[in-house]
Amino acid sequence: MLNATMPAPHAPTAADALDDHALVRAAVGGDMQAYERIYRRHSPRVYAVLWRLCGGQAARAEDALQEAFLQAWKALPGFRFDSSLGTWLHRLGVNAALMELRANATGDARDAGEEGWESLATLPAQDRCAGTSMDLERALETLPPRARAVLVLHDIEGWKHQEIATQLQMAVGSSKAQLHRARGLLRARLGETA
Repeated sequence: MLNATMPAPHAPTAADALDDHALVRAAVGGDMQAYERIYRRHSPRVYAVLWRLCGGQAARAEDALQEAFLQAWKALPGFRFDSSLGTWLHRLGVNAALMELRANATGDARDAGEEGWESLATLPAQDRCAGTSMDLERALETLPPRARAVLVLHDIEGWKHQEIATQLQMAVGSSKAQLHRARGLLRARLGETA
């Protein structure tokens, strides 16, 4: 259930990987059109995860995307293709979004723990029941930022708890607890029973 405002990610093909090598070489050589092609090819997939990490806030996701591609431009001459270009750009984007989340976490009351449950109570009953117009994307948006980040990184992006703990500067046990919390909140918001 993708939100209409979020572009569907482009699945990279083998031809894209071959093209990526040539595009990186051209971009490193100063060809701005090559870098623009890299951006157009990979930004939808990166944006999709950033949009989720940022709770559906397009402006924050766009800021993180811009930061990621600025970092990529600066680091591109040192890129060695140890991983695919798409994977590298994806990681840069996630790191940019996580830095944004960390920067805002200290003043974010939603991360205190109780507001997640309080905001659920303010939703109309029909939005808390299964089979309503509330979809998974909207439910993700309502999660506290750290719980949402752990859920997106673990369940959607396939990260291990150790990776999440390192990126979010938390203990592995905290990552597991946040994932459990996020899943419980999602079940409640979607009207499912545990």
